[in-house]
Amino acid sequence: MKNNPLPRLDRAGKLRKELLRHCRLKPGEVWEDPLGRHRVGCLDAADGAQVASLLREESARLAVQDPPYNLAAFERRGVAEYVAWCQRWVELTVDSLAADAALYVWLGADQNDGFQPLADFMVMMRRIPEVKSRSFITLRNQRGYGTSHNWMAVRQELVYYTKGDPPFHVQYTGIPKVLRGYYKEVGGRRTENIERSKSEHIRASNVWVDVQQVFYRMEENVSGCYAQKPLEAIDRIVQASSSESELVIDFFAHSGTTLLSCERLGRRCFTADVDPVYCEIVIRRLERFREKGLLGWQNGHAFEGVLGDETAPAAKSNHRPRSRSARQPTLF
Repeated sequence: MKNNPLPRLDRAGKLRKELLRHCRLKPGEVWEDPLGRHRVGCLDAADGAQVASLLREESARLAVQDPPYNLAAFERRGVAEYVAWCQRWVELTVDSLAADAALYVWLGADQNDGFQPLADFMVMMRRIPEVKSRSFITLRNQRGYGTSHNWMAVRQELVYYTKGDPPFHVQYTGIPKVLRGYYKEVGGRRTENIERSKSEHIRASNVWVDVQQVFYRMEENVSGCYAQKPLEAIDRIVQASSSESELVIDFFAHSGTTLLSCERLGRRCFTADVDPVYCEIVIRRLERFREKGLLGWQNGHAFEGVLGDETAPAAKSNHRPRSRSARQPTLF
């Protein structure tokens, strides 16, 4: 298997400068899909004028937002400042949604610091009257963070809100139903739950244990991106809360998973990232899928052929792993 990954690009300053020379977008610019389906903007999610330049008065049926946890533009912020920043992009997101639409937000909960920023984010969302809370979803990681003095942290938090009364399409997992029981009479005949089911598999709940966490051996892996979400998780959201040809928005594109999900499922996607390097990765990931049918680069990287195969391993020398005491407890 190829072994040519990029290091975490938010920490590899010298490499980032080299990659910027190969990026199509500069801050404030928008890339138009040649097929007319998608847009990628190098934009600030909290800037109303820049968001408007991406949407151009179109309204979305679904927003899937994955803001950096405790970070904004790679800069640490206090909880109050972080939540105030979140309120700005949330309000712009809500204004960008149709009258009946869904909003999903991935956000961390630091168990060593009052479950922030999720706790204050939830309180902030109560001040936005256009949306109401619907579900608090947990995606279970196969690997986690923890010590022998606490429960292992393996969850990723996903909060689900709605604007108006959007449709919801029930999703099923690949887990077969095996538990019998829950008898009740239907049409004068006693039936049990498996007999009454619409599927032989378990319906997706607000605890997701069947989604594989992305790691380097998976085809969909995009090295250099520290917060990549599993394509299967985004597919589930997109299918549950939108229909074919409808518009989905994502103002924190990162590895481009929302756009790739929309491409595969027949939706349109307008996505953005404040960083030109991640915008370029998103565009290249879409182009790679269209050309080769591949979901990512596994243990390679998006700039192969531009930087050369020797570049990424050399960049690793500039990347020193943090000590255990310096790790963030928040999971990505």
